[in-house]
Amino acid sequence: MKINQYLRLNDSDIHHKGVFARRRIPKGVFLIEYVGTKLTKEESKKVEEQHIENSNKDSTKGAVYTFELNDEYDIDGDVSYNPAKYINHSCSPNCGIVYLNGKIFIASVKDIRKGEEISYSYGFGMKDYKKHRCRCGAKNCV
Repeated sequence: MKINQYLRLNDSDIHHKGVFARRRIPKGVFLIEYVGTKLTKEESKKVEEQHIENSNKDSTKGAVYTFELNDEYDIDGDVSYNPAKYINHSCSPNCGIVYLNGKIFIASVKDIRKGEEISYSYGFGMKDYKKHRCRCGAKNCV
């Protein structure tokens, strides 16, 4: 499914669904905005717990769609109008996060080949391993 001029949604080896490059993408391109419902930090904790519970019941569901916006608010990206929620984690990502004017964007941090899966680091480390098991398959995977 076409998302925009750069991206499409497809099945992923990392986790059920993923976002892929429709064409070659040079480094430094803003690919998509991460959108959703704005939540307070307290609301966000409750929503995140519910997402984790749902993913434990159904392995095709992602565990966490909340994204830190600032010190006061997070974005819950688990909404139908946010295809960016399907971008999977990688320990060797080809994209990064850019905060600009109170918004969250995913941008390429290196050249991306046509057909390559789009990924960014969710920021999980060894302390998060049991709660958020990594499936990225990168050589440097935690």
